[in-house]
Amino acid sequence: MSQISQPGHRPVSRPHGVAPSRLARWFWLANHKDAGAAYLVLAAIMFLVGSGLSLVIRSELFAPGIQFVDPAVYNQVVTLHGLIMIFGGIMPAFTGFAVMMLPAMIGAPGMAWARLSGPVFWLLPLAVVLLLSTPWIGGGAPQTGWTMYPPLIMQTGASLPVFIVAVCVTALSGFISSANVFVTLIRRRAPGMALLRMPLFGWTWLVTAFLVMAVMPVLAATMLMLGADRYLATDFFGGPDGSALLYQHLFWTFGHPEVYIMVLPAFGLVSTIIPSFARKRLFGYNSMVYATVSIGFLSFMVWAHHMFTTGLPLPAELFFMFSTMIISVPTGVKVFNWVATMWGGAMTFEAPMLFSTAFVVMFMVGGFSGLMSSLSPVDFQYHDTYFVVAHFHYVLVPGSIFAMTAALYYWMPKWTGVMYSEGLARLHFWWSVVWINVLFFPMHFVGLAGMPRRIADYNTQFTDFNQVISLGAAMFFLGQFLFVYNMGRCLARRGPAALARPWDGARGLEWTLASPWPHESFTQGARVDARELAKPD
Repeated sequence: MSQISQPGHRPVSRPHGVAPSRLARWFWLANHKDAGAAYLVLAAIMFLVGSGLSLVIRSELFAPGIQFVDPAVYNQVVTLHGLIMIFGGIMPAFTGFAVMMLPAMIGAPGMAWARLSGPVFWLLPLAVVLLLSTPWIGGGAPQTGWTMYPPLIMQTGASLPVFIVAVCVTALSGFISSANVFVTLIRRRAPGMALLRMPLFGWTWLVTAFLVMAVMPVLAATMLMLGADRYLATDFFGGPDGSALLYQHLFWTFGHPEVYIMVLPAFGLVSTIIPSFARKRLFGYNSMVYATVSIGFLSFMVWAHHMFTTGLPLPAELFFMFSTMIISVPTGVKVFNWVATMWGGAMTFEAPMLFSTAFVVMFMVGGFSGLMSSLSPVDFQYHDTYFVVAHFHYVLVPGSIFAMTAALYYWMPKWTGVMYSEGLARLHFWWSVVWINVLFFPMHFVGLAGMPRRIADYNTQFTDFNQVISLGAAMFFLGQFLFVYNMGRCLARRGPAALARPWDGARGLEWTLASPWPHESFTQGARVDARELAKPD
């Protein structure tokens, strides 16, 4: 069936577009594949840096007492680990997948604002450099964790304005790049691809882009208010007329939608991969779309469940407790539909499907612990303990990062034209699944027993569990070099040639392109008959 055509012409995909000079190409990043690759490379580097910081944390916690770094340095490492992994790793990685894949998935020749892609991307390395410079400026980086709460953050020395600028630059980059994705999905879909025929990865990013545009200004404004309190003698969050609780309300107005900003694109990736290896259309496409929109809407209504211990009035605690429980319903719809897609399918378990299946199972662990934390009375026991660390990391590591890994295994043969080693990929999967649970699952137990997070020392009763956790962290980290080597072989074109459609059940416009895929996806004015190829059910 011909899917890409122009009136009176044979199907066309321009295999080698006229590329600009090398310097201009990598500065402007006007081609969506160049831009997506830049985001993914930056994210990979930041994952390495952030993981290195996490190993510093786990080395210090291997035994009670102060081992390698004093508490002040430890707290700075905790702050930078969280911010680097979120703003330098997860968010740019998902943006990279969006910019790289969505134009090809919707039949567009490129991003809507192609000339903005480069300058907006280069804001991120600038922000990262500023952020990583703060430990070397007088007084060091903030010692607050990624939440940056006052009044503690006001004890930061001369690095505070640099830190605030770094966060604001990150917010600006995220806002513009998400607006670019949003406009691309609305305005650049191929003829025949209605919104309810769009791939689900497009829908999850449509909602994600809206969330980013809604909450990044809140984060930037909150950071500027912190700076005003410090340097302009205002009293937003301190002094006789300020309130530290106001900061918490503003931060979590950004912070809880931010959690879904880091998860919704993972839902879209998994919803793309599972049907391919089940060799079925995605079950309940319309309900998946409505669930995605519902999650985006409800994410604005649950922020204060992070504040149950601050003395909220009882009606407020009840409202946020029940609204948090309700948000589990559309998430449950997604899990049901993934399982229903697999049910009765002719499934095979290559690496993308292995990681996607692990995502479904292990994300539910994080989801259930989050549902437990939504209960206001018991949250008093969980709050600020390692139980919360376990919950959050089960959502983001076997959640977001496993989905990204599955997507790289899924699309890398298309990008490079070379097939990776399936044996190494399976070894990487089983190594990761075993050690990620050794790393994070015991945190539930030490958290329930009362071990606080963000503290450099602990009671000796927690020693054995912490040694197991630290061992899990080191082994999980080492196992990722299998993945790096395997992907590196593909990028170096070392391996067997991949078919244009290496997965039997793969559907979507991106698979109609040559392999390795060309510099230009579709020529300007290409018409795409998306009715059969894109319609999920």
